[in-house]
Amino acid sequence: MQVIRLENVNKTYSYYAHGVDRLLEILTKRRHHEEFVALHPLNLTIEHGQVIGVIGNNGAGKSTLLKIIAGTLSPDKGTSHVLGRVSALLELGGGFHPDMTGRENVYLNGTMMGLTIPEIDKLYHAIVEFAGIQEFMDHPVKTYSSGMFVRLAFAVATCTEPDILIVDEALSVGDGGFARKSFNRIMQFKQAGKTILFCSHSMYQIEAICDRVIWLEQGQIKMDGVPSSVVSAYTESLSQNVNAQLNTATTPVENATTSTFVEGTAKIKEVSVMADGVTEKKLDIFSLHSELCVTVKFTSDISLASPTVGVLVINADGRFITSAGTQHDGLQIQRDAKGNATVRVTFPKLALLKGEYWIDVFLLCENAIHVYDHASAVATLNVRQQGLEQGVVSLPRQWAQI
Repeated sequence: MQVIRLENVNKTYSYYAHGVDRLLEILTKRRHHEEFVALHPLNLTIEHGQVIGVIGNNGAGKSTLLKIIAGTLSPDKGTSHVLGRVSALLELGGGFHPDMTGRENVYLNGTMMGLTIPEIDKLYHAIVEFAGIQEFMDHPVKTYSSGMFVRLAFAVATCTEPDILIVDEALSVGDGGFARKSFNRIMQFKQAGKTILFCSHSMYQIEAICDRVIWLEQGQIKMDGVPSSVVSAYTESLSQNVNAQLNTATTPVENATTSTFVEGTAKIKEVSVMADGVTEKKLDIFSLHSELCVTVKFTSDISLASPTVGVLVINADGRFITSAGTQHDGLQIQRDAKGNATVRVTFPKLALLKGEYWIDVFLLCENAIHVYDHASAVATLNVRQQGLEQGVVSLPRQWAQI
């Protein structure tokens, strides 16, 4: 059953350099503004229960598309048909009135979403409990910290049992513990068969959560299909910028030992990469001979299920060459009484062929979906080889004359 159908939807924004230009345009009947086409005529259908990822560069039209589906923005042309109650995590708390209390804003937003007062009464305690700010509910939200603000906004948006949930980069809201809590809530929606639109720059989460991905570029759908194919094509299109990004990337583990640990989350403490007994940030590797070891130390809230660790190898074009994960490979990490652990993955006779590669490390939840921490470009591998074998990896094989 189709729950979302967009037909020839178009949206253009007008920009005025000066406030008076709008008046001059009215008086003179001459154009005094610049235009930006956020969405070209666009057609889209989404079935009930689908989890749709929306990806694209900044300015591609992602937020405009989601706002039109949510009903907070009207298209200039075309029609948008949405069946069912929609809850949108676009600009968290965007509908909150700063002078009203948290309690008043819960009821205000609930009625805006189509709920009756008795329905909000039934949901109120669940909303407050999820947000975890009971003692502040009768205070004006303008006195809230940013973390308290997004906690309440997220709780209101997700406790109202919508048919369609729209998420725009909201999985990392609040502190580390609440980020995990909010992620679990969204996964519950998926398991319940709700329709979800998820916009993110995290390609890992897009592939982990979604069963269909839409790639927007310059206000048009460039590609629409299974996550692995669309994400691969999108990542390849960004490869021209990867070298600059990686050269300026910082490794968060350098300051991890001095950071404050947050309950309900986990943190990488140290990563070391060793090749043939040498530990450096830049390593020389001899293809099919060198042994590569990646050691990861982390700390975690002991009340959490034990985290998992992932290691990713990226080449100079930004392509993911290979990965290794404790969850996929069946290693159950045992932590000490304080939640600390150290794991190591070893690649004997590394099969990479000549080229330059980077190592990224992820610390993830027990299901290897939610990312607690990420260390980018922890080491650079300069791989050399003998012979003229081409490609990025040397696969085991056997020849025979028949």
